[in-house]
Amino acid sequence: MKEFERKQLLERVNREGATVGVQIPETIEIQGEMVDLREFVFEIKRRDTIPAGEHERVDQAKRNLRRERLERLQPIEDNEVSYEEGQQLVNAIVGIDRALNALEQLRPEDLEQEAKLQNAADQKRWMNFLKKALGRDGGASKRGGR
Repeated sequence: MKEFERKQLLERVNREGATVGVQIPETIEIQGEMVDLREFVFEIKRRDTIPAGEHERVDQAKRNLRRERLERLQPIEDNEVSYEEGQQLVNAIVGIDRALNALEQLRPEDLEQEAKLQNAADQKRWMNFLKKALGRDGGASKRGGR
């Protein structure tokens, strides 16, 4: 492959908005195993949130997709493939990126509860700080007063 062709392929992979209009691949081979990628992404995305029991499964899928993306990108970067093979790899990489984008947009199932817990923890830390600053925590409140 010529250098300008290689650069063109790499630019397509790294282009902002490269996944616009691209479909998630129906299936993809990841570490020697065929995965129904489109079905998996749509199954998870249909819920609009990641259920508590699915966090690990989704995180593992994202890790595997990122690893597979890098493995497919490396031969292009190292100029180890023909231009035609590079085009096929780029198409697969952009499809993987599309799936990753869809999975990254999901949020935890109980976002409202998570926000409430965070707010309660923040308030507790603030109250503890105020008590210490004003000298009203446990031992400091009994200062030599008669």
